Amino acid sequence: MAKSKESFKGNKAALPSKNCVSCGLTMTWRRRWAKNWAEVKYCSDACRKKPRPAQ
Repeated sequence: MAKSKESFKGNKAALPSKNCVSCGLTMTWRRRWAKNWAEVKYCSDACRKKPRPAQ
């Protein structure tokens, strides 16, 4: 039986998540962020480049 993306049975809701500092979008943990998940602050390069809103 070949596995495909449609047959994924994992529980994505159990993955850690956090909000983007710039836009507030909820980001879900990704494997490529495994080593530096604590330092991930932005959801994209565009959010990283634009200035943060003043608080």
